[in-house]
Formats: sequence, structure tokens, C-alpha cells
Amino acid sequence: MTFGQWYLRRGRITRRTWWLRYTLPLAAFSVLASLADLSFGFDDVATYGGSGSAAEVGTGGPFAVLVSLLTLVPKISSTVTRLHDRSHSAWWLAWVFLPVAGVLMLLVQNGFLRGDGGPNRYGPPAPPGHPGSLPYRL
Repeated sequence: MTFGQWYLRRGRITRRTWWLRYTLPLAAFSVLASLADLSFGFDDVATYGGSGSAAEVGTGGPFAVLVSLLTLVPKISSTVTRLHDRSHSAWWLAWVFLPVAGVLMLLVQNGFLRGDGGPNRYGPPAPPGHPGSLPYRL
């Protein structure tokens, strides 16, 4: 699999591929970026407002922001291809705007529920040995 194929996915992927090639590595990049921010002394909390009504908001340091921006496309494309494996359209990404329940629903859909065993409207499942899949389907 080339970097371009990893960065912008097409078709369908299995749960195992979604976890091992996308979700866990991208989460590790985010943790490493946050640790880099802390080690360079970047404060990830900004204070807004006057002295009496200050609100603290987590903003992330420059490394975390850069990694977040660079990994946005693979996060979205891998989630969409996993949704396609479950016969759902990319419109299901709109659930992310429902603060906690929407994100949890997408996590369950992508990470824990089995995909369609046969072909669906998004194509056939990735065969074993295909560069976009891992050999065993969970």
C-alpha cells in the first residue's frame, strides 16, 4: 500500500484494518504530538475574558494542531470506507456533530460491528491479500 492509498482510501475496509492501520496509529500520532507540545513547554489552555469572567479553553499546542490537520483526511476517508463496509453512506459522518453520543455511535459502528459479508452498493469486500485489507476479517 502506498502513502497515497493510505492517505485517501476508496472502497471498503474491515474492522481490523480500520483499527490497526488507521485508528490506533493516528491516535498514537496525536499522543506523541501532545507529548512534544508538553516537552517544549507549550501550554494547551488559553484563558479568554476579563479577570472576573475568564473562561479556559483547551487549544492544543502547535505540534498537536499540525498533526490534527495532517491526519484529518485519513481520519475522514478511513471512517467513510469503514461505513461503506457497513452499507452506510458518508452522511453518517454528520453524527460527529452530536457531541458525545454521535462520536460513540460512530465508534461502535466502525470499530465493533461486523461489515457486510458480501457485495453491497459500495462494491465487494476487500479480498484477502488486497493491499487495503489485512488477511483476516473480524
